[in-house]
Amino acid sequence: MPHAHKVAIVTGGAMGIGGAIARRLAADGTKVLIADIQIEAAEENVARIAEAGGTASAYEVDISQPEQIRPLIERAVDLWGGLHILVNNAWGSIEPDGSAVTLTDTAFDRALNTSQKAVFLSVKYGVPHMQASGGGSIVNISSVHGQLVAPQSLAYEMTKAAIIAMSRQMAVDFGPLGVRVNCICPGHIVTERIAQLWQRNPSLLRFFDQQYPLRHTGAPDDIAHAVRFLCSDEAGFITGHTLVVDGGLTIQLQENLTIATAKYFRDHPETDLGI
Repeated sequence: MPHAHKVAIVTGGAMGIGGAIARRLAADGTKVLIADIQIEAAEENVARIAEAGGTASAYEVDISQPEQIRPLIERAVDLWGGLHILVNNAWGSIEPDGSAVTLTDTAFDRALNTSQKAVFLSVKYGVPHMQASGGGSIVNISSVHGQLVAPQSLAYEMTKAAIIAMSRQMAVDFGPLGVRVNCICPGHIVTERIAQLWQRNPSLLRFFDQQYPLRHTGAPDDIAHAVRFLCSDEAGFITGHTLVVDGGLTIQLQENLTIATAKYFRDHPETDLGI
């Protein structure tokens, strides 16, 4: 699936899922602008890509600041003359999250800016350049939390659900322009940062693994491979699709999962829930 001569922007591309996406696209020959608030980590990923023979550049951006989005898009075009791939992966964490009663107005507004508004503006400014480049592919990263919800997580759940709806609507609007728009919903992905947390409680990670039909959680490369496919010519007739990459987590009935959980604790009483 070569992407030679294509130009991509990956937001949140320094580490984790975004880092793996940037490396995967670059390995196929795509020139990748790694956009991240963690500029040192972004530059480290650029160095990894260069060592592997790829082309990338780092760009410092805070996606919660709307005025920074347009210069980001223009930077990729200025560097390499066009834009073909846009991966909206970045999301600023909201701490603390909560319910509609406990979530603060400030946290609610920040969630909107770092998710819906950042996606809206990047697409608003990116699509004209994609059209001028002969078409392109947009992949918005949502989550299984966009389809199923967890308690006290209104900010996260609403933004991830909105990304799914936005992707479908954008696919309808921009298909005639040769721009495909799809969405990916990852399950639990063990990124570098999350791996550090699991090192404190490996028995709980083994418990998490057992909740997945494939009996393991995901890795950043699992999402990167999915993005690579959706941006390829092989996916040329796919748009407006929500691809769930979750090891089967969301296909299970909850009551059956509860039974499986009880059996697991019966057989593994040493498991530390960390609560």
